[in-house]
Amino acid sequence: MAEIIDGKKISQDLKDEVKVKVAGLKEEGVEVCLAVILVGNDPASTVYVGNKKKACEYTGIKSKSYELPEDTKEEDLLNLIDELNNDKGVNGILVQLPLPKHIDEDKVIRRISPDKDVDGFHPESVGRLSIGVKGFVSCTPAGVIELLKRSNTKLDGANVVVVGRSNIVGKPMAMLLLRENATVTICHSHTKNLQSICRAADVLVVAIGQPKFIDDSYIKEGATVIDVGIHRIEGTKKLCGDVDYEKAFPLAGKITPVPGGVGPMTIAELVNNCYEAAIMQR
Repeated sequence: MAEIIDGKKISQDLKDEVKVKVAGLKEEGVEVCLAVILVGNDPASTVYVGNKKKACEYTGIKSKSYELPEDTKEEDLLNLIDELNNDKGVNGILVQLPLPKHIDEDKVIRRISPDKDVDGFHPESVGRLSIGVKGFVSCTPAGVIELLKRSNTKLDGANVVVVGRSNIVGKPMAMLLLRENATVTICHSHTKNLQSICRAADVLVVAIGQPKFIDDSYIKEGATVIDVGIHRIEGTKKLCGDVDYEKAFPLAGKITPVPGGVGPMTIAELVNNCYEAAIMQR
């Protein structure tokens, strides 16, 4: 029977730590500030932005909110980013994705100053990660590393398999694991013998974007299983991940639930990045 890695508790611990550090900066006259830009009224994006604002409020980080209409011109959004880049009172800039189709997401991501890129999506942030230079790391993989460390999962020398190669999770996840001296295999839709590769993993990180794709036949007994996926089960209000939790649970050594695993860590890492931005800029 697996030990459940409690993302809610660990994320709360991390936010509490950030709260103390932010209060320390405030005593020195430095107020940490995050600018959040939301274009349009996508329901999921609105919920995510609301959760980010709550996390900022809890940790003592000031949040500036810019809620722009769906038909906002790309040029106007880029001009707003330029203003925020030049505003010394703003430490971090977050543009909620996805953007409306008429706006080029890549252009928007590249416009944010790498020193304020608290989402860790800018090519320079990715480059810093790949060569081991201090910079911002995409919040979800950074959160996974915290979950692994705080659940006392051994990474040094461990055989780790990452299923998924997205720019937001899979690739930065692999680089962060390499930084921890793990031996990393990245799998994807073209990988042959996926089952046997996964079954050799001491730690299995799944970010494949398919509900309940990984069952017990992919898991080595006693392995740590991290489920990054989140999906709504059709016709219900229930959520599930990329891992079939019920089948994986009896075999795994440790496992993250969905919800309550990786999800809460993403926002905790965001506020931590905001604090780090303030320190770097100071």
